[in-house]
Amino acid sequence: MARKDYPHTPDGRYFVAKARLWRCTDPSLPDAERRAAVKALMQARRAVGQAGTEAETAEARTAVDAAKRRLGERGPVWWDDGAPDEGGKHPRNTSYADWWHSLPAATRTAAEG
Repeated sequence: MARKDYPHTPDGRYFVAKARLWRCTDPSLPDAERRAAVKALMQARRAVGQAGTEAETAEARTAVDAAKRRLGERGPVWWDDGAPDEGGKHPRNTSYADWWHSLPAATRTAAEG
């Protein structure tokens, strides 16, 4: 499967998919640490799909959350300029509204799908 090219905000903090801002991985993470966290995330996601009980599902989802926090995609923001976390919001309802509206209509439509 080809990796989809989602639009990224000009500051590199978010990408847009399913009409929402999703926080990007902390770009300051050392490559080895990032790779280890991505590997843990993939293993945890696989465990969610293979879970046979509610307890196993909960444990696997906790592991997914921990990996995403290691990557900087959840938890405290990785930038230090005081800007709030706007993840989970539609870009038109954030400080990125002007950027969002400047994108070609086809790009916006694809990112909302």
